[in-house]
Amino acid sequence: MKWLFRTFFKTLRLILGPILLLLERLSVVKGLTRSPEAQAEVDRQCRDLALYQFRTCPFCIKVRQEIRRLSLNIELRDAQADDVHRQALIEGGGRAMVPCLRIADGNGGARWMYESGDIIAYLRERFGA
Repeated sequence: MKWLFRTFFKTLRLILGPILLLLERLSVVKGLTRSPEAQAEVDRQCRDLALYQFRTCPFCIKVRQEIRRLSLNIELRDAQADDVHRQALIEGGGRAMVPCLRIADGNGGARWMYESGDIIAYLRERFGA
């Protein structure tokens, strides 16, 4: 019975995944416009951020759209396809749940933020106009 559920959900993901990616591409979000100096400062601050995500996860898509809306250059790390990123997510954050925003501090440490709503609220507060 367990294999039946796995097969069902795997098939569902295979069907819905490309549809979700297509919808993400079609719903182009206009990015926030900043002066070149302000955008350079935002880009500098974004070097300390990395988003661990799965390409077809609806919550990850929601966060990526907000990243585009805020014109942020945050590194995207695919924790589904890349075992190195998946292992880093598990070791640093404690679980293989996505989306997860890694916020590095200047001292070599990091804070791991899960939940798409929390990530979006953090990004809006820090980088919103």
